[in-house]
Amino acid sequence: MENSGRRGQLSAPGRLESGAVVVPEAPRVPDQPLGELAAQHGLKLSGARPSLSAYLAMLWQRRHFIIGYATARNVSMYTEAKLGQLWQVLTPLLNAGVYYLIFGILFEASRGVQHYPAFLLAGVFVFAFTERSIVTGSNVMRANLQLIRALYFPRAALPLAYVIVELQQMLVGFIVLIPVMLVSGEPLTVYWFLLLPVVLLQTAFNIGAALIVARLGGSLADVSELIPFILRITRYFCGVMYMVTTLPAAVPNWGIKLLSLNPPAVYISLVRVALMTTYRQNSPGNQPYSAAYCSLFHKDTGGSSVVLGGNYLPLPTGTKVVDGYTVIGHHQVVPNAILQAYCHAVITNNDLWLAAVGWGLGFFVLGVIFFWQAESKYGRG
Repeated sequence: MENSGRRGQLSAPGRLESGAVVVPEAPRVPDQPLGELAAQHGLKLSGARPSLSAYLAMLWQRRHFIIGYATARNVSMYTEAKLGQLWQVLTPLLNAGVYYLIFGILFEASRGVQHYPAFLLAGVFVFAFTERSIVTGSNVMRANLQLIRALYFPRAALPLAYVIVELQQMLVGFIVLIPVMLVSGEPLTVYWFLLLPVVLLQTAFNIGAALIVARLGGSLADVSELIPFILRITRYFCGVMYMVTTLPAAVPNWGIKLLSLNPPAVYISLVRVALMTTYRQNSPGNQPYSAAYCSLFHKDTGGSSVVLGGNYLPLPTGTKVVDGYTVIGHHQVVPNAILQAYCHAVITNNDLWLAAVGWGLGFFVLGVIFFWQAESKYGRG
């Protein structure tokens, strides 16, 4: 039996003996700084943040992958459902049906609106695009953590792909929305071409917002829990179910402006301006101001029509009433929505377009820079 004091000393294969001790060589440390040595051999820090211009170039180089990934994810979302891709349209239609019952019938939110179902459906589709883009964006970094740790790619590709998924779903929704407009009586006009810039500006806003919440949600899970609550409140304050200008007189003008110019409300209004002739004609300020007609509009709560006569002047010559009117003796029965056009305009179309450009481009630039600044931190814990 070997002596325990001789352990750790090698003399021959399989035999320990006191004497020479094997000492490992000291690590070789280069004489020059490690950073200079890495640069000399063309080595770069793994996962380092590139410059902003290089980062954008990388995203552009991967544009085909991003679109392909978004399309594949869109197709796979409903593969387990029997109705498949029909749920892209059925979900917002069912939501619109619920809103119509609650707000259109019970709360008479259709006041001041002609063709309310079309008006409501446009608001639901447009708001859903922004809502889902932000909600999915807040979860995207944590949901794809394994992919982020396994491969290197510009991390902004993930929020961008998810926004494209939602864009594709909204475009499918428009396939339903446009026939609804035509069936409701809204004519096809050149204004419909305004949909293209509106959708592009809303997409830019959604990308920026998704990038911002993606960074916040990637580092703090509580953000993902808070976002749906904030968006639920936003839905009821941006005119999805009603016209903001029909709010009670107790709401000051600055309050109406604030509600009308928040991002979802701006894009909803511009889509309605593009698709609905009645919406354009009946907007406040579209006719010469009339205190009598404007006062009657705000006082009337009796439904979809108003009897004009007595102390009220007849409608000016050339006034276009899309739904027509009925003459009863010396009285006229007209849609109450047209009287709103004789009120002062609080928000003009120019205001809406300026806000749309500002929100869209501003959030896009802010979101890209904000997300890019934390590029090297994603997936680290």
